[in-house]
Amino acid sequence: MADTTKAKKRRRADPESSSSDQLQLPFKNRLKPDSVILESLHSLLKSTSSSSSTSSKPLTLSDLSLSSACREVTDLSLLSVQSAIESLILSLTHSILSGRGFSFNVPSRAATNQLYVPELDRIVLKDKNTLRPFANNSSVRKSTITAKILSLIHQLCLRSIHVTKRDLFYTDVKLFQDQTQSDAVLDDVSCMLGCTRSSLNVIAAEKGVVVGRLIFSDNGDMIDCTKMGMGGKAIPPNIDRVGDMQSDALFILLVEKDAAYIRLAEDRFYNRFPCIIVTAKGQPDVATRLFLRKMKMELKLPVLALVDSDPYGLKILSVYGCGSKNMSYDSANLTTPDIKWLGIRPSDLDKYKIPEQCRLPMTEQDIKTGKDLLEEDFVKKNPGWVEELSLMVKTKQKAEIQALSSFGFQYLSEVYLPLKLQQQDWL
Repeated sequence: MADTTKAKKRRRADPESSSSDQLQLPFKNRLKPDSVILESLHSLLKSTSSSSSTSSKPLTLSDLSLSSACREVTDLSLLSVQSAIESLILSLTHSILSGRGFSFNVPSRAATNQLYVPELDRIVLKDKNTLRPFANNSSVRKSTITAKILSLIHQLCLRSIHVTKRDLFYTDVKLFQDQTQSDAVLDDVSCMLGCTRSSLNVIAAEKGVVVGRLIFSDNGDMIDCTKMGMGGKAIPPNIDRVGDMQSDALFILLVEKDAAYIRLAEDRFYNRFPCIIVTAKGQPDVATRLFLRKMKMELKLPVLALVDSDPYGLKILSVYGCGSKNMSYDSANLTTPDIKWLGIRPSDLDKYKIPEQCRLPMTEQDIKTGKDLLEEDFVKKNPGWVEELSLMVKTKQKAEIQALSSFGFQYLSEVYLPLKLQQQDWL
């Protein structure tokens, strides 16, 4: 009787062994010791570092002889931005005084004015412009918004302060009507002045977070991302505040979703496999894209991406790697080269025996988006991406990262990712 009571107590005290007796995690028996996986990660880091050190100066647009003229923006000082605005306004004043009225010559950011450059592996903006005349019913309102934004940016230059895009919108809600309109014109102004959006001192609210083996200074304060709790450190909206990056990580893990990020942060995945975990909690924001590029370029670390197995997960990955069409004018500063697609890939659904009830049928819009992606040059360049995306469209199935939770809430950190790293299963 006493022995039976002791056995029951042992089972209660060790729920892990009890649950593992009931259900063996799929593929866990294929895992090798962590030391073996770490060796493969050291090899990945070594190859990434050696390619970075031996490669010549990175290619730029000016190094290429493209059939189409393209434009790019650069970081400008506040004084240079102020001077550019004043010169623009002076030319508009001369036009008005000469009786010609005025119009803004705005670089076109339409899809037809975008170009994917394989040598750079990113999207750039071609050199076509459109006129935005004030004396025209169809463009008078947008011309007024453009003039207002230029005026507000000029004020920021004079005062040397930062504001958020939301602050900018609330300076004249009746004129802007919707923040998307003031945001769009803000990008137009960046193109017109030939500067990055961060040069305008307009920032977005904090969105992205980072946790793991990274120490950096934020406006002079040293931040240790291993001591920031489960929530991690919010990525500063102003990249100029960030400096002195130090890390003993073997790779950067870029995660699409906040839920997966929290799981990995709580499980301290970055201690078992030294890494830096970063997420923008969905669609990439400018600050997270800048921060990821800065880590990659300064720390010389490989970047592995964990996104949903759907067309939008791949689109998000491509924004980090090749840039977005909306901000192609600044792709040189916003893109991170050579991001590897770790998962969740369409082939993983069968490979890891994801239950049917955890897979989702693709909608007609999903299928259309997938087919459109297959026509993109940046997808065609990577045969592995084409194969995976074709499989997704053919099976008409998608799955989120959380589908792995059907095997246990910690399956992602305990089995799936370690096995992926062990097998070097990335594209």
